[in-house]
Amino acid sequence: MKFKQEQPPINIGADISVKSFEMIEEELQTFPKAKEFDKNEIEVISRLIHTSTCFEQVLENICFTDNAIPRIQELLKAKAKIIVDVNMIKVGLSQFYLDTYDNEVICYISEKFTYERAEKNKTTRSYAAVVEAIKRHKDEPMILACGNAPTFIYAAINTLLDEGVDLKNVAFLLFPVGFVNVVESKDYGKRFCEQFDIPAVIMEGRFGSSTMTVATLHATYKLIKDYDGVTKYNGK
Repeated sequence: MKFKQEQPPINIGADISVKSFEMIEEELQTFPKAKEFDKNEIEVISRLIHTSTCFEQVLENICFTDNAIPRIQELLKAKAKIIVDVNMIKVGLSQFYLDTYDNEVICYISEKFTYERAEKNKTTRSYAAVVEAIKRHKDEPMILACGNAPTFIYAAINTLLDEGVDLKNVAFLLFPVGFVNVVESKDYGKRFCEQFDIPAVIMEGRFGSSTMTVATLHATYKLIKDYDGVTKYNGK
């Protein structure tokens, strides 16, 4: 039997992207849960679905604190440091956005001092890395973005408190994925952010990933120029 070669129905990158988001927008209309989010949150949700293809998991687990997106945008515009748990996030972020808003991405996970301090203090490298990052940049705006290591969340919160960091200059993106410490760490992060009115986007439960962290930041950057208030997705 002869195999017949085929070409993709849509073969231009930009066209593929446009079509993808059209399909996502159309399918979102079938989920009543989508109407609970404002326009900016839906933009982030669409990006998360685009990178994962998971509608229900994203809609049922995503959590935004009050006005999280515009508040995170203000930090980005104020040249916030983006402190991340893994280099995968650093590599994935758009250099265009980073250069436009002068945001430096900080990741000490592979530094020699991180290995040494983790071994000395009996912690994960992610824990040791974020402690050092916050100490070095505690007087600057910062966005703490976690896509893999839940111990990052514990270290970040505890160091912010221990160092007396001004929490008005802090935001969280919490997307670690896995089994051990994952659900508990996100709950700790959510309670902390609610207690101190810190803007945060959190993917609750076991679900998450570094790519979703990147997608959230890209959507938030894109909305800086597109932001037009908090109109509800259903038009109300």
